[in-house]
Amino acid sequence: MTAPVILPNLLSLTAEALPAAQAVCETARMCLRDMVSADGRVQNTLIEEHQTAAHGFAWLATYVQSLEQMQSWAEALQAQQKFGETEQLIHQIAFGEYLCQLTGGIAMNQTEVIRLQDMGLTAEAAAPLTTGAAAQLARDGNTQAARLRLVALMQEFEANTILGASGLDEELEMIREQFRRYAIEKVEPFAHEWHLKDELIPMEVIDELAEMGVFGLTIPEEYGGFGLSKASMCVVSE
Repeated sequence: MTAPVILPNLLSLTAEALPAAQAVCETARMCLRDMVSADGRVQNTLIEEHQTAAHGFAWLATYVQSLEQMQSWAEALQAQQKFGETEQLIHQIAFGEYLCQLTGGIAMNQTEVIRLQDMGLTAEAAAPLTTGAAAQLARDGNTQAARLRLVALMQEFEANTILGASGLDEELEMIREQFRRYAIEKVEPFAHEWHLKDELIPMEVIDELAEMGVFGLTIPEEYGGFGLSKASMCVVSE
């Protein structure tokens, strides 16, 4: 029989896998603390000596935080009955890929891979990622079938300004839509040519963005800004 593209009980599966990633991250944090501490305090010289481990832990912690946020996003959409096929595929592929990298090595750049043993973890400490839901998602989450189906949906809904449900609140969704439309109309048709010619972004575009408030989104209103949240800046930047 052909295996289902979307894993059964996906949200329960990812919820079950998350504590395994969190436990490994916490163990890595404790190992790194021991590496870079002397007399109960973190030492700059030891951080420099164990720079690879410190850098790698930043990546590890970011991956785990990303999975936590993905789970929150998915559960919120499920509660709103918006966790459809596209969203499920995004969620499953993200968990599958990140858990696979947590287990086998995170590619920090094209030539540098950080592995759990580089942060002092033993095979026993890494074991939570190699059993149960975490192992299943690492093996069956980011499959070619899942990726091909997601690409098909991307092509089917290419006219949309976003793939799937963003999970943003009404205000942030409105901001996202406004700036995405601007990017589609004023930036996307010309950006490649600007890049090829090594040109600066035209001042006309900068001026229009300034008028739209891009450069004062999070500045308090009393200083001439909009006083919006950091999340709004992330949405606009994206």
